[in-house]
Amino acid sequence: MQQLWLVERSVDTRDLVTLIYATTDGKLERRKEFAAATLQQHGRTVTAAIEAPVEKLEPVLETDRKRFATEATKMSKTHDPEDEI
Repeated sequence: MQQLWLVERSVDTRDLVTLIYATTDGKLERRKEFAAATLQQHGRTVTAAIEAPVEKLEPVLETDRKRFATEATKMSKTHDPEDEI
């Protein structure tokens, strides 16, 4: 299992919420997508960090690595993993 930190959250025009979690070195990511209504109806919370199996992670695009590393490191220093974001 690998710990990943929330680095980006976006909502598109169809109310689809995309969460991107990344490792603090910015090399690996996990994307999660939910309908906004599903998050609200089921009381799902967005936490500062998640744990995911390494085989479920994807490499981060080179153009995003530095930004993701910076954001993940900042989150890891300012939040506990279970903090609701």
